[in-house]
Amino acid sequence: MSTAAQALAAAVAQLRAAGIEGAPRDARWLLAHVLGIDAARLTLVLPDPISDAQAARFCSAIEARARHQPVAQIIGYRDFWGRRFRVTPDVLDPRPETETLIDAALARDFSNVLDLGTGSGAILLTLLAERAGAQGVGVDLSPAALRVAAENARQHGVQDRAQLRHSDWFSGVTGRFDLIVSNPPYISAPELDTLSAELRQWEPRMALVPDADDGSGLAAYRLICAQAPAFLRPGGGLVVEIGVTQGQDVQELFTRAGFEDIAVLRDLSGHDRVVLGHIPQ
Repeated sequence: MSTAAQALAAAVAQLRAAGIEGAPRDARWLLAHVLGIDAARLTLVLPDPISDAQAARFCSAIEARARHQPVAQIIGYRDFWGRRFRVTPDVLDPRPETETLIDAALARDFSNVLDLGTGSGAILLTLLAERAGAQGVGVDLSPAALRVAAENARQHGVQDRAQLRHSDWFSGVTGRFDLIVSNPPYISAPELDTLSAELRQWEPRMALVPDADDGSGLAAYRLICAQAPAFLRPGGGLVVEIGVTQGQDVQELFTRAGFEDIAVLRDLSGHDRVVLGHIPQ
């Protein structure tokens, strides 16, 4: 029977050999998950032996990570805006950068919100959890993603305020909203080939690359900006996440669609991350 420290050392070596960046961090996270403790407490138990069952589970998790499967998919969740969300290969892994969108959305007054391409539901459900009494609709083209979002809605107690619908963008949407939010696919097909194996091999392509991509990654923004005004109440706002090089292009799409007070916001790393604006009153 090996100790936790021995198992961790072997795992770090295996991940490094597989070319995993941040191998020590990922190995520690996975070991803490297998042991059922917070990662911050792992150092305290490193001298302790681990059971054969725990060793087998840890070995399986490390093998999955060595194949570049994201940690969030292996452990089954991602913490986002202080809450835990179920994550599977059917949904985009919520990332810290997207919290820039949450911050911008919560700065607005809204009683109802539409989330286009809701995926895990992390954006919609966070907004509903933070804004008591608000109602929301989340749409996605993937039935599997909608099932994950429904599970997350129940977990966070907002299922009665969140409608989850199968829809190709606005095709299944009715009514008008105070706020529309989206983290749409914005990676161009050529760019996808340059990204990490974690993204290319394990995250849903439809959440990464827009349909009818012309090499710019802007197809989804063109559709959203053109159609959003018809689904917004007077003065209603649109807030979207963008790729780091797309700020000016998406800002121009907002302008052409008649939005006002358009702004590009940066994330904590200093990259352009969110474009927002509102239609006239």
